[in-house]
Amino acid sequence: MRSGPGVFAALMLLAVIAACGKATAPEPVAPPVAEAAQSVPMPVAGDTRSQLVTDWDFWRADAGQKAGIADVPPTGWQPVTLPHTANIEPRIVNDQWQGDAFYRHVFRPEPDWAGKSVWLRFEGAMNVAEVFVNGARVERHLGGYLPFTVDLTSAASSGEPVEVIVHLDNRDNPVTGPKPLKILDFNMYGGLYREVTLSVRDTLHITDETEAAKPAEGGIFVTYPSVTEHEATIEVQTEVRNAGAEPRFFTVRQKLLRDGTVVDVVQSIEQQFAPGKTQSIPVKLTVDAPALWAPDSPNLYTLVSEIVDGGRVADSRETRIGIREIDISRTSFRINGRKMYLRGVNRHQEYPYVGYAIPPNADYRDAKLIKEAGFDYVRLSHYPPSPHFMDAADELGLLLLDAIPGWQYSSDDPAFVAQVERTCRDMIRRDRNHPSVLAWECSLNESDMSPDLVKRLHTAVHEEYPGPQAWSAGWVPETYDIYLQARQHRLPHPDQVLPNKPYIVSEYGDWEYYAQNAGLAQDSWQNLSEAERTSRQLLSDGEARLLQQALNIQEAANDNRTTRAFADGYWAMFDYNRGYADDLEASGVASLERVTKPSYQFFRSQRDAGETSPHWNGGPMVFIASDWAPGSSLDVRVFSNAEEVTLSHDGKEFARQTPDDGPFTEHLAHPPFTFHLPKFEPGELVASAYIGGQIVARHSVRTPEAPASVVAGLAREGDPAVAGDLLFVHARVVDANGTTVPDNGIEVDLSLEPGLEAVGPVRVPTEHGIAATLVRVVDPGQAGVTGRIVPEEE
Repeated sequence: MRSGPGVFAALMLLAVIAACGKATAPEPVAPPVAEAAQSVPMPVAGDTRSQLVTDWDFWRADAGQKAGIADVPPTGWQPVTLPHTANIEPRIVNDQWQGDAFYRHVFRPEPDWAGKSVWLRFEGAMNVAEVFVNGARVERHLGGYLPFTVDLTSAASSGEPVEVIVHLDNRDNPVTGPKPLKILDFNMYGGLYREVTLSVRDTLHITDETEAAKPAEGGIFVTYPSVTEHEATIEVQTEVRNAGAEPRFFTVRQKLLRDGTVVDVVQSIEQQFAPGKTQSIPVKLTVDAPALWAPDSPNLYTLVSEIVDGGRVADSRETRIGIREIDISRTSFRINGRKMYLRGVNRHQEYPYVGYAIPPNADYRDAKLIKEAGFDYVRLSHYPPSPHFMDAADELGLLLLDAIPGWQYSSDDPAFVAQVERTCRDMIRRDRNHPSVLAWECSLNESDMSPDLVKRLHTAVHEEYPGPQAWSAGWVPETYDIYLQARQHRLPHPDQVLPNKPYIVSEYGDWEYYAQNAGLAQDSWQNLSEAERTSRQLLSDGEARLLQQALNIQEAANDNRTTRAFADGYWAMFDYNRGYADDLEASGVASLERVTKPSYQFFRSQRDAGETSPHWNGGPMVFIASDWAPGSSLDVRVFSNAEEVTLSHDGKEFARQTPDDGPFTEHLAHPPFTFHLPKFEPGELVASAYIGGQIVARHSVRTPEAPASVVAGLAREGDPAVAGDLLFVHARVVDANGTTVPDNGIEVDLSLEPGLEAVGPVRVPTEHGIAATLVRVVDPGQAGVTGRIVPEEE
């Protein structure tokens, strides 16, 4: 199990996704307080002054019905737990629900709330949110991907119950963008799909960064003026507010810990704040021989920021940080002085059925799959992800390109321009302390932005993160510090057109093969049909087409290294739904249910054999990209990061080879090994990988025979099952030898133990031998699953 107390505690506390239904509204009257959820908020690890509020009541208007606060009924509300989606969608979403949804919670102030500051923080509420406290609207927030806070201090001061109703409208919105759903390349879903936190704090407290009145202010802001392997200087800026009625005297104490051991403690001079005063207090710490953060050594520290009033800690906040120094030039990327090429991928955060409403463990598993695929960089296309994905990237060593919402849509409407700039600033304030953040994509992807908007966004980046360790990034070459250029846009070679600045291949491997506009070696594939030559291949499309996807990726990845880009991002990690299409976009190296394709193994082979970690699986690897069934290619492709590979058939060695030396291999870290077998003979192929003359890894495939049974399991990446988690069931149809039968359409009936609840269907057809669905963990002690092949007569 990974480290990180905040993430672990949240996993233990959260339950997810209650089924949504429709209710017919009687006469619209205000809902009575007595009916609302009466849960006791749950504590957040490392912060005794904040609590997760997971239990809410939910009501949704009928499809097509426009509803406001006056329309919510007195009955018919459902109890739900967060994170929650406004609608359980089909696996392939071609008409995602849009409309009005309402969430309600009643807080009963505790006696010790008296004289305290009380507020709610919403991490994500899709898309336009109105918050009503005791019937009065107190907040309207635009945009569903970033946090906002609501002050409950006045309402809670009476000691009487406080009713909070959140009205969400996830319809298309020209101000929030990024484009009308019916022509959007991804889905935005709905609901209170991220956490809600209740904070009860002293009137003298550390502010929330979402409330900052000026750039580079609010909450805790950590920067690193000087970093070497011998010594690092850390500057911590803490914004403090006196929300009380009397002057307060205090100091700010910063305590840095690593693995529970105090590294340094520094205290500010005494401050005096009059009532209503808000100001940032800077403090510097020094660390000798710091454990630096990098993708292969993601060392983390815990910073404890305390407001000390007369020897008493009035307020405190914990922040996980990583000490590192990044340098980006026209020709290279360096972290802590070491040059790296960042192999990466783009990621959409959706799950089937529940959309964005996924628990922390799901974000962690996605990050782990990405790291284990050989990637050290992720472009967060095209919106800010869950904070839990950011935490996982910090822990695992993934560098992130943090992005605002946007896709082929812009506007000169002043309200739109202001919203885009506000989103950029809010994203930086939320994520600025994560060591995983590489740069800020405050750019509307593939959108015709005005020069004025580009300048405003670039300026916002450097105002919100002043100093040399901040880079803006955008898809137009002007103004931004880093140019993001998709390979399909790169018809002339980049060095012919690029300005004198760093750049990243933002996307590659998909569209150019889908549209046949890469202009490279695709003329040799003209004998293939459009469906055969594209990189958009479902698991069900079979061995030949999945291998073509891997070949496309190999060609493009090899070509990327002929440019001076310091990073690239394959499109995409997972198959995903699109607002404008009634099928899945299938360019992922893993399916929507996180079943990996052969291309995943290609990328995995590009990580050096010496790279591994206690937190993710690395090291030497070998993989035979063949079903070895009738019709399989006799040119057997093997992916490995070893020096040599032998291929044997039924115990007889066929050949021992070094990596391929031919087209699309010149610039790869580890080209594939291709074995040319003379004919197909059923049996077992075994690949043995050698480094220094020693076998370091093996992989085998066997010719499949008739389907005999089902082997079903929960895809939880080695972690124990946790109550409230969402897990995929991966059920393999196997023959009598235990070999996966790579057929499509074999119906599998899944039986869940009492500790699991179905979210997706429990009767599922196979794709390339695997049937997959989604379940929720209710009782970890009884979280098991079995499966059977459905007889034809059923």
